[in-house]
Amino acid sequence: MPRRALRLPPASPEALALAGLWSLLADFALVALLLGVAVARWAPPEDLPWTPLSLNQPVGLATGMKFAAAARDPQQCRAVLAEGGVRFVEEPERVSGSCATRNTVRLEAAALSPAAPVMTCPQALAYAFWTRHSVQPAARAELGEPIARVEHYGTYACRNLYGRATGARSQHAYANALDVAAFRTASGRRMSVLGDFRDDGAEGRFLRRVRDGACPWFAAVLSPDYNAAHRDHLHLDMGRFRACR
Repeated sequence: MPRRALRLPPASPEALALAGLWSLLADFALVALLLGVAVARWAPPEDLPWTPLSLNQPVGLATGMKFAAAARDPQQCRAVLAEGGVRFVEEPERVSGSCATRNTVRLEAAALSPAAPVMTCPQALAYAFWTRHSVQPAARAELGEPIARVEHYGTYACRNLYGRATGARSQHAYANALDVAAFRTASGRRMSVLGDFRDDGAEGRFLRRVRDGACPWFAAVLSPDYNAAHRDHLHLDMGRFRACR
């Protein structure tokens, strides 16, 4: 007896539409996969969010995101500093009233004067990226030589904002800030914030460039453009509030 062909019921319009949608999604997934493979193969690591952050790489599309993640992670923060050749030693936690230094390191070879300041690891990380990717390029462009020394007024001071008797604590009370007063080049040329920030020549252009170049790395960057209290230094901190002026 001849066999009769099995006839399936016709697909509904809804089923056909769903099948088309799944087919389209599969095509998109394939394209995305191929694109991801191409990006991973050809894009530089600084543009890829899943590659490690490195001081030795140029600033790329993903650097800011990876920098923020490293600043939040004490272990990763230290790993990035070490991989980038930044020498430091661990500092014990200290508490003095409402002032406390936690998650701090002592920078040993960062061309800072006074030498070997204590600061939080996020502050040290921001300082390392700033000097590597902002200060030195600006010095070569404006001054024709690298910076050999960064002079500062300190990182830690158990005090309130502006030294007031009452009010909020300064980020200096947590070793989470640095006040930069001047820069000295390899040949001995010196640019001070107090004397040269308003200068129309190379010294002033350099100081204003490094102020602007600090803003991607630090939370707060305050200069003579902010108020008279900062007429002689650049205040750089990794506190909760953002400012760039």
